[in-house]
Formats: sequence, C-alpha cells, structure tokens
Amino acid sequence: MVRRASQLFLPTLRDDPADAESASHKLLVRGAFIRQVSAGVWTFLPLGWRVHEKIVQIIREEMDAIGSQEMLMPVLTPAELWQATGRYDIPEVFKLKDRNGREFVLPMTHEETVGFHAREIQSYRELPQMLYHFQTKERDEPRPRAGLIRVREFIMKDSYSFDRDEEGLEKSFRLHAGAYDRIFERCGLEVYPVQAESGMMGGSESRDYLAPSEAGENTLVTCENCDYAADQEIAHGVPRAPDFPEQLSSPEEVETPNVGTIEGVASLLGVDEAATAKAMPVMVDERLVLALVRGDDRLDEAKLVAVVGAAVRPAQPDEIRETFGADGGSIGPVGTKVEIVADETLREGQYVAGANRTGWHLRGVEAGRDYDARFADIRETREGDKCPKCGGALRLQSAIEVGHIFKLETRYSEPLDATFLDEDGQEKPLIMGSYGIGPARTMAAVIEQHHDEHGIKWPAAVSPYDVHVVVLPGLEEQAEQVAATLEQAGDDVLLDDRDQRAGEKFADADLIGIPVRVTVGKKTLDDNAVDVRDRGTGEERRVVIDELGSLR
Repeated sequence: MVRRASQLFLPTLRDDPADAESASHKLLVRGAFIRQVSAGVWTFLPLGWRVHEKIVQIIREEMDAIGSQEMLMPVLTPAELWQATGRYDIPEVFKLKDRNGREFVLPMTHEETVGFHAREIQSYRELPQMLYHFQTKERDEPRPRAGLIRVREFIMKDSYSFDRDEEGLEKSFRLHAGAYDRIFERCGLEVYPVQAESGMMGGSESRDYLAPSEAGENTLVTCENCDYAADQEIAHGVPRAPDFPEQLSSPEEVETPNVGTIEGVASLLGVDEAATAKAMPVMVDERLVLALVRGDDRLDEAKLVAVVGAAVRPAQPDEIRETFGADGGSIGPVGTKVEIVADETLREGQYVAGANRTGWHLRGVEAGRDYDARFADIRETREGDKCPKCGGALRLQSAIEVGHIFKLETRYSEPLDATFLDEDGQEKPLIMGSYGIGPARTMAAVIEQHHDEHGIKWPAAVSPYDVHVVVLPGLEEQAEQVAATLEQAGDDVLLDDRDQRAGEKFADADLIGIPVRVTVGKKTLDDNAVDVRDRGTGEERRVVIDELGSLR
C-alpha cells in the first residue's frame, strides 16, 4: 500500500514534551505516534497504532504456533470473582458499581475471568488447554510516568494454560517461554529471561523478560562471566566478607550518644560497616517483625514480602518505642520477643547491633547464641557482589519488563472451583499457568534500544511502513512512479508529498524512523535514479528507478 503523508494525521513536533524523561516518551510524542489524554492514559495515533498492531501480529503468530487459541474476554468483571480469589482489595484495582448497586472490577489481568470459563472443563480428556486474548486493562497506577512504560490503561496479551498435573504445566510453561524468546527476537529486542518474584499474581515460579534500558524500572542483574541473570528482587549476590573485630564471649554494651546511623556507629567504634547489623522494624498484618541486614546492605522489601507472605510497611516511631523501649537508631535483636527475620549473611560472625536502649549499642552480637531468627536472603543485591554460580562480579542495569510468565498452580482454580475429573475418578483442581506481554511496553522498549539523537530506528518487523519516500518540489510524477514500483514489489510505502521544505521532510523522516528512506531529488531528472538511505546504518546508495525491487 501507499499512504500519502499529506492525507495522514501526522502532527510531528520539533520540541520534546516538557515532562518527558525517557527517550521513548520524547520520540513517540514528537513523532506523532501517541498523544496523552490524561496522566497514564494515551491515544495511539495512526503511526503508533500501526506499530502496535505489528507487534500484536507477531505475538499472535507465535501464540498460534504453540497451539494456543485466541478468544476475547470482557473488561467489565463481576466483583465476586475477584473477591473469591482475595484480590479485590488490591489498591491498584479499579472498582465501580452499576445503577443497581452491583459491584464490578476493571481488571488489570484476567485470571479470574478465565478461571470462571475453565469451570466448563469437565474431564482430563479435554486437557491440556491454552487460551489467549488481547484486551484493554486498567490499573489505578499512583505514579504514571515515562510515556507507555507506566500507564493506567493498556492493551495486554495474556494467555492461560490448563493442565492436569505438574508435568503438563511444565510443558506449557516451556512452550510459552520458547514463544516469548521468538517474539522478542522478531521485534528486534535484546531481552533477558530471568527468575522473578511472582508478587500479587502468586504461584510457585515466574520468569520475567527484561529489556535493558535506562528508562526501565526493574533492575537486571547479570554476571560478567557466566549466563546468570535475575531480577534484582530475586537475585542472590554474595557480598564481600566483613572485617570482624576480635571476638567476645558475650555481648558488650557500649555508649553511642547522638549516633543514629550505621555510618556514625561504625566510625565511632572503629569497625567495618559490614560488621554491624542494621535493624529494620516493619509491620506485617498489625504485628511488628524485625528485619536484620548487614550494616552496609539495604533491605530488599520484595524479598522480605516473599518470606513473610504479606505486605509490609515501615514501623512508625511510636510503634518502635512501644515495642523496644528505644528510638529506631538504637534497636537490635538481643532480648526482644518479636519475630526476627535475618539475612543469610548474619548467620556467621559477631556484629555490632542496637542495645534496645537509646544511645547504646552492643558489640559481639552473635546469631544463635544471643538471639534466634529465621534466616533468608532479604538483602538487596549490589553492583560488584559475586555471582552465586561462578563467583564472577555481578553487574546491575535498568531494564523494562516487557513480559512475565507464571506457574500459578491452583492459586486461582481452587477458590474459583475450576476442577476436572481425572482418570482415577477423582475431582481435582486445574493446574494453571499465566503468560503476559505488553505490546505498548514492547514498543517503548524497542525505541529505547533503537534510536539516536535524530529519532527512532525501527527494526523492519515493527516499523509502521517499510519505505519512506521523500519527494522534493517539482518531482511529484517521478515520486509517484517510485511509490508504485515499491508497492508492486510488496512494500508498504509512506509517500511524503506534503508542501514542506526538504529539510523539514528529512528531519521528520529521521524522527519517524522508517528503516529505508528514498529521496526523489533534482538529480532524478538527469539519471532517473533515487537515493536509498538505510536509517539504521546511515549508508546511502544510488538506485535506478526501473531497478527498484522490495527494499524491506
């Protein structure tokens, strides 16, 4: 097909949006791909929708290839389904009532709805089943940002598998993992599939697909030597060994007046910060839990949530004083009756810890001898930690989550009574998997990885058009011939026939980022040839119009 720019809704901009920070946000708006309606709510303009649907088609083809069946579930969902699974009170869930007072949810994902439909599966003979759809999702996101990266309304492909046992779930999970690898490769994305935290989705295992980008909100952890990769929320790094002081036979109290930070305590006592213990009191279901990490570490809240099995919040100063009888900077594990969750690094060695007496600390505090704790990996993995597989240095980089797949097991089938009759005559809950991809996030991630100071460099598979023909004044007839030749060869063509200066057309061509630009200029009258420029490499060549074939 040939699309004339003079007839296209193409309000390109010369300046970046005032609130834009990420490259994708700036270029999508400037290139007339999207426009903001309100915070986190965007309209796809014609160019943007073509890219979105190119990505959708790639996803559809790979889902169909593994035997998944496309359907369409509604946005409006009865609240009782979400109440049954315990997700109704999640703050990010949009809720509403109809004129009769009935409660509904505008879901951010469709596990509840597909679980409702799965009740129609009766026998093991009907398994396995894989279903998917593309549907609008709503999320009451408190801090929308970065264009299409964190939004309140979006289209997502979510697919679901139903199996009779763990072996079947593993097969479905592998099929989707392979499909996701192919999807992102076809989109031109560098993506790392990594172990991840399942969060509010639940289940026994999940895998995140992270695309490295400065605009990303996730942190990708990789090893300099081996193939180890993980989301920071689940990554396990091995920190350096502390420089411990001389051991003590029992804790020794030491005064630390007006010192409330680890740095201050370590400096005052002349000890390595790694030889101190940092107390982090949190509230879990209205009970106080003391989290302990090394003084030079930070608590990873997501890891702690996974350990305690519930959301946490920092304890308030009055809650701390009521429980420990001291200010927050002087509390520790010795002598307290609250539950203690300590990081694995604190298993061995003696540490300086708060004495639960304002202005005092304890030297020589040793786990097991002086306090009991549940040990788990709750520290935040840091740059330079050692790899748990090979000992190499770990590297951290920001990344965009473009996909996430989950082994849900019976997390949703049991509360929704989605069961089947197995071969042994027993009624059993369906074993579920859930698999999501955000086409818009994928679109943003592609731009983050493929752009320069002039604009976007679309990979051919997701570009809105295959070729951008730029015509200079007086050469409209030749440009029509070029466009017709390319169309006949099978290319989708954007013909820039607008009444604008050449410089403006070239600037827009670089901004929009179609892989191939063909310029019909003054020399065309002399040699019946055109300049063909590769947007990705900048290479140009002269090609006779009659010899033009497909430029994809």
